[in-house]
Amino acid sequence: MADALYRRADWNWARHGGLTVTHGWKPESGFIKYRWTGYSEALILYILGLASPTFPLPAESYRAWTRSYKWKKLYGNEFLYAGPLFIHQLSHMWIDFRNIQDEYMRVKAIDYFENSRRATYAQQQYAIRNRKGFKAYGEYIWGITASDGPGPATRRIKGRTLRFYDYVARGIPNGPDDGTLAPWAVVASLPFAPEIVLPSLNYFNQHFPEMTSKYGFKCSYNPTFADGNRNKNGWVSLGYYGLDQGPIVAMIENYRTGFLWRLMRSCPYIADGLRRAGFIGGWLGS
Repeated sequence: MADALYRRADWNWARHGGLTVTHGWKPESGFIKYRWTGYSEALILYILGLASPTFPLPAESYRAWTRSYKWKKLYGNEFLYAGPLFIHQLSHMWIDFRNIQDEYMRVKAIDYFENSRRATYAQQQYAIRNRKGFKAYGEYIWGITASDGPGPATRRIKGRTLRFYDYVARGIPNGPDDGTLAPWAVVASLPFAPEIVLPSLNYFNQHFPEMTSKYGFKCSYNPTFADGNRNKNGWVSLGYYGLDQGPIVAMIENYRTGFLWRLMRSCPYIADGLRRAGFIGGWLGS
């Protein structure tokens, strides 16, 4: 069933006359004006599009996408930039990018896995510096990504007027950042940097026990957004999101056994898409 649906997907139609893939189509208004450009979770989308046995994306679509990348240096780490941490994680839930490189990464002499490791360290360093003075940020408390938040609201806190958001794609170093942190984003970086993730989780569990329940971690919390004496640790999201819980389970298992990566390496569409995108090396061979 899934294979039949995949074969019906018309990736060229989704380009709407351009090289990059559009964000979608609505019956009421047609194609969305935005496109998948700039490094994002669309890495797996382009790989699947290239692998289609019926209506594949042309190789030039992938090259056009990578030409929109931005390479940055933050806190001593050079890496392919994306502000929210989830971007460096979601495609990695399924694909083992260790030791395989496309043309862009061959030029940079790293792979996407190493890129995510550097992005994880950049997140921690941003929290340690804490230039905006948010409560609790530090070596063990970090994780800025797309998440629920306490806003929309504006509050006067310690002589500063601060704006708080609801659900938004928070990122570093230029925001948006309102002091809201997501524990799931820390866990989902476990395969990349266990040496900083595991101590952070241990510290987090000790100091924010209210963030854990029978469903796992709650979506997000904001220590700066205090609510009188009812919660000394600040605001805590009431919701749970499957989009958050899934990466926790998948990335713990990839760290422990590599099960999902091993399973997906045997998927011919993944291997074909990677090769058509120009990936070589590692488990893909030459």
